[in-house]
Amino acid sequence: MTPIAWRRILPPVAVLVVLLAVLSPLYGYERDELYFRMLPPAWGYVDQPPLTPLLVHGISAVVDTVWAIRIPAILFASASVLVLALITREAGGGALAQAFAAWGAAFGTFTLVRGHSFLTSTIDLLAWPAVLLGAIRAVRREDGRWWLLAGGAAGLDLTNRLLVAMLLAGIAVGLAVAGPRRELRSPWLWGGVALVLVLGAPDLIYQAAHGLPQLRMGAALEAKHGVSTRILAVPYLVLLMSPLVVPIWIAGLVALLRRPGWQRIRFVAVAFLVVVVLAALAGGQIYYPYGVLTVVFALGCVPTAEWAATAVRRRVVGVGLAVSAVVTSAIALPVLPLGVVGSTPVPAINQAAADQVGWPELVRTVDRVGAPAPSGTVVLTSNYGEAGAMARYSTRFAHAVYSGHNALGELSVPDVDPSIVIVVGGQLADLEPLFARCRTAARIDDGVAVDNEEQGEPVAVCTRPRMALPELVAAARHLD
Repeated sequence: MTPIAWRRILPPVAVLVVLLAVLSPLYGYERDELYFRMLPPAWGYVDQPPLTPLLVHGISAVVDTVWAIRIPAILFASASVLVLALITREAGGGALAQAFAAWGAAFGTFTLVRGHSFLTSTIDLLAWPAVLLGAIRAVRREDGRWWLLAGGAAGLDLTNRLLVAMLLAGIAVGLAVAGPRRELRSPWLWGGVALVLVLGAPDLIYQAAHGLPQLRMGAALEAKHGVSTRILAVPYLVLLMSPLVVPIWIAGLVALLRRPGWQRIRFVAVAFLVVVVLAALAGGQIYYPYGVLTVVFALGCVPTAEWAATAVRRRVVGVGLAVSAVVTSAIALPVLPLGVVGSTPVPAINQAAADQVGWPELVRTVDRVGAPAPSGTVVLTSNYGEAGAMARYSTRFAHAVYSGHNALGELSVPDVDPSIVIVVGGQLADLEPLFARCRTAARIDDGVAVDNEEQGEPVAVCTRPRMALPELVAAARHLD
């Protein structure tokens, strides 16, 4: 077995950890982080399983700062680099191949984006490669016990996102199509399946008890993103890691399909294709295949290292990875001064960057508008980011903010009849008929011209609601 090249793979891991840690507090909370901080612990939610919200909420209860909740994100991202380097080694990659895999994976665009903010997809960075590492080892080493690693990683990820089912379906199809088919009869594989079901039981039970709300959520995402996802599913693969590393993961696909020595792990190529197709058909988010794409990239580093047999070729690959790292860092991380980022393409390319800007300014605007309002005034926001920002920063309305967005629409609401409701965001046009009068008192401005979902949206003072607060929140309910 090829040795683990610790001296080659630990430096990129260390650089990634330091970079993410130093940049962690910059810009601010991502909207989902504010949402998770606000959600009370539960067995599940209408839009997702409980693990990430539980971790964010728990950390915030102890240390209520953005850098604290991002510590797990740094750990998941850096651990994923180690796992991907191990996959390269498992396929016979030596020190150079493992170095290429570690540096390329550490600076993949979505590794940086998801390593900077703690989102549900952050855990996938580690979970999906860990599932495939277990599957590859089980098959290559003819040791079925590794299916328990695959099942354990998938089961834990099932408490975070149900999307890991796509990967499991891809592996099953891959084994059936490309073999080795006898693995499908392995008691260890079925032990791994049982482990998935046991570890994922809390959310599976929640889903069954609540009428499968994830199906409604999936339909809402498909309605919002379906057309663009289906059109861009394949072209966007070029951008998920970096355009400069596309030749490496293509080399991985080709090697999986053509190398006689890799016949036993050919199922990974089929799994990749199945995940891409399922993600496109689901019409959700365009980054869903990232976890399996990084594995194909890690495998592609083996033929790439073989090609780079001369100093000149090694320099070509090294320069390509270095340039890629600079470009992806500029796009994915808050390296640009906040005052200039709005005049660059970064917010349009990286939605997560745009979603980290302007929350304190939004809250100051709402607090200023609500300052003259009487006691008992409440805030009704259009989305969970706005609600989470009010809960985190508001000096007056932190405990009087409500929203009908996703899981917030299912939280208990006091049965009160406020005389004034401050309505925040783009839902105002739909909610205005529910009041005797609404007056737009201000417009949200982040002060740095970042064009995000909140920029320019209204903050309105609405009087004499035609229904009690629970009915108002119910009328504002929406999934997306």
